[in-house]
Amino acid sequence: MPSRTGPTHVVTTSRTYKGKVYRTHLLRRSYREGGKVKNETLGNLSHLPEPLIDIIRRSLQGERFVPVDEAFEIVSSLPQGHVRAVHTAMKQLGMESLLGSRPSRERDLVLAMVAARIVAPSSKLATSRAWHTTTLASDFGVSEASEDDLYAAMDWLLARQASIQKKLAARHLKSGGQVLYDLSSSYFEGTHCPLARLGYSRDGKKGLLQINYGLMTDGRGCPVAVTVHEGNVSDSKTFLPEVERLRKEFGIEEVVLVGDRGMIGKTTIECLREMPGIAWITALKSASIRALVEEGQVQMDLFDERNLLEITSPMYPGERLVACRNPTLALRRAKTREDLLEATEVKLRAIQAGVEAGRRKGAEAIGLAVGKEINHYKVGKHFELDIGERHFTFTRKQQAIEAEAALDGIYIIRTNVAAERMEAAECVRNYKSLANVERAFRTLKTTDLRVRPIDHRVPDRVRAHLLLCMLAWYVEWHMREAWRELMFADADLSAKATRDPVAPARRSPAAMTKISRRTLDDGTPVHSFSTLMAELSTLVRNTCRVPDKTDASDFEAHTTPPPAQRRALDLIEQIRM
Repeated sequence: MPSRTGPTHVVTTSRTYKGKVYRTHLLRRSYREGGKVKNETLGNLSHLPEPLIDIIRRSLQGERFVPVDEAFEIVSSLPQGHVRAVHTAMKQLGMESLLGSRPSRERDLVLAMVAARIVAPSSKLATSRAWHTTTLASDFGVSEASEDDLYAAMDWLLARQASIQKKLAARHLKSGGQVLYDLSSSYFEGTHCPLARLGYSRDGKKGLLQINYGLMTDGRGCPVAVTVHEGNVSDSKTFLPEVERLRKEFGIEEVVLVGDRGMIGKTTIECLREMPGIAWITALKSASIRALVEEGQVQMDLFDERNLLEITSPMYPGERLVACRNPTLALRRAKTREDLLEATEVKLRAIQAGVEAGRRKGAEAIGLAVGKEINHYKVGKHFELDIGERHFTFTRKQQAIEAEAALDGIYIIRTNVAAERMEAAECVRNYKSLANVERAFRTLKTTDLRVRPIDHRVPDRVRAHLLLCMLAWYVEWHMREAWRELMFADADLSAKATRDPVAPARRSPAAMTKISRRTLDDGTPVHSFSTLMAELSTLVRNTCRVPDKTDASDFEAHTTPPPAQRRALDLIEQIRM
């Protein structure tokens, strides 16, 4: 009977000799002859590497091997590391339940807009296009969203603002705790929004319409609530409504409010006295400080050996005054004043030369020219002017300048918090914590979140825009806190509670070392928030496809994070509410 050839295969056998295992790999062919199955060894593969032997075995079993560049093709490649970091932070913070307890299309769109504000802030139209250049649209399930969908979601969000802020207050505000509040402004594009008004521009954009918005945070600067006001509203008028919100909406009956000297003034304090449980910390204006010095209640020689002292004054019954003197600040202010005086004198001498040369005549014309320049640097009060039809002279008011210089570096904290509840140094530290709100405003306005310029015309859309930005800052604030050890920020926060509250703030030795070297202990670069996000964006998600296989579905391949990026992502996963 003729023989019949069977399959070729690899046979592996093992034997142990003197405690060592020897493996033999033989290439064999099976065949049938005379009704019996026989095996023929075609070759010994034992000298080949194990991976190559495995490939031969799999190939004999029918598996096909092709060059790597022919195995699959990359259909698309989208940055995803920075989106992943933001998305993870939002999950850790429970942003879904914060916005609404029930899943909805609007909630998904708002979550995506909050994330987009951190990843790449833009207008709503640009956002609906730009988020397709990363994995953001697919991660949040909003790939088909249009600009109109985003506006509808903003309307949905604004209707839930009170509920959202109440939840944030429950998370971060405690009875008897500390609340920071400040007001800022952003310029407005266009002329058709009723909220847009001419007012004091904190952006330095004189002549442009603007809107004002107040930000409430906990003592650390973590945002809790935002309110939008017309562009010409004063700081103090926005403060008392926020106190009422704390009491009625957030249920906080006892709290220490911290606001600057323009926010908590005489009229506001009189109202606060009628509210039991409400304490406050603010600072005196320079005119009030001068009055205390002239009355002898603040004696300058007391600062010879210390930089902080607590006083009481009949001018402020039932209150504590904490007077501070910062020598570094005093030197800085003295130099600034002298520079401004000299710059003003240069302009006045030019006018004086023109009068002496006969190019300027008439008291009215000379006065107009002087008036234009004398207050350019806001030091006109320090000059004595003599203007006539054909002459002009000026001199410094040296006595007034020296009186002002005597107060350089001095500021006085004003509070009704009892001494047994908060010592003087802590009052100063808590007042200085307003810098946390100012830091939030800088982040909101600049390239990080870009509140400005504001393009919306409908007042409710402006309010929704500011709420979106506040929620984005809420997420970013927690991300920054989680990444402190990777960034230029000081990771040693405990030192703040014990350092001299009056002396210029100094970073810890570990932070100074990190900043000077520009690297961490493991040699990786120290980052800012933006550069760390940019580095994470190098992690991509590839969509791949096997060519020439119509029945094969696409599959994804993700960049493996190197150790430094893996550490950044791990820290985000440790965020807690």
